[in-house]
Amino acid sequence: MSEIERPDDEFWRELRLSTQARIGLGRTGDSLPTRRVLEFRSAHAAARDAVHMPLNVESFAADVGEVGIGSPAVVTSRATSRAEYLRRPDLGRLPEDLSSITKGNFDVGIVLSDGLSPRALMDHGAAMLDALAAELSETYSIAPPVIATEARVALGDHIAEAMGVRTVVVLIGERPGLSVADSLGIYLTHLPAPGKSDADRNCISNIHPPEGLGYRQSAKIVASLISGARQLGRSGVALKDTSRADALESSDVLTIE
Repeated sequence: MSEIERPDDEFWRELRLSTQARIGLGRTGDSLPTRRVLEFRSAHAAARDAVHMPLNVESFAADVGEVGIGSPAVVTSRATSRAEYLRRPDLGRLPEDLSSITKGNFDVGIVLSDGLSPRALMDHGAAMLDALAAELSETYSIAPPVIATEARVALGDHIAEAMGVRTVVVLIGERPGLSVADSLGIYLTHLPAPGKSDADRNCISNIHPPEGLGYRQSAKIVASLISGARQLGRSGVALKDTSRADALESSDVLTIE
């Protein structure tokens, strides 16, 4: 049975230009068109691959070193394999050994974590780090970066304590979806220490240019949050991102008369 051409197909084609979500899929009889089913299966396979692919630490460390803020230390969590990491989130929050980290007097520490999408870190981690270094280095001292494998967000608290930094910024591969498999997230914690909760952090998500948030814009948000956290004395639910407020207020599109 051939795919039915719907009168509103042109309408959906235009909307698809503004989103990666699966919308207006159409139908063939009582089912989805074969093309849409194959697209779904392909996206599902890409998501699985993104979760299970190992981080190429040597290649990634070389890319991180080229940013120019120090040679990266490499640490891992107590999860001994990818399979254990997926089954035991608690082990991903605890460090195996932090002796490779040198403690110093730095304002900001940056941790690059594979998380649930090592592909996202490989695709965007070094470029995002470069944007952060450009945005923050004139105002803050930045510790040499740390690469963390089989890592959850809270592992950054232990690493930050070992680095002795006032604010930690954790770049981490986000859980892949069926539209995007290489989305990067950033979690910021001021005065980090083991035992901090998610309520103590600020998150910037969906970083995957050109479709998602860009590196430079994300770095500006991080800078704004660090500045706010230092004034407030804490991060998390009490700290709001106001870096885009002026742009929104001046937007003609959002002006209501």
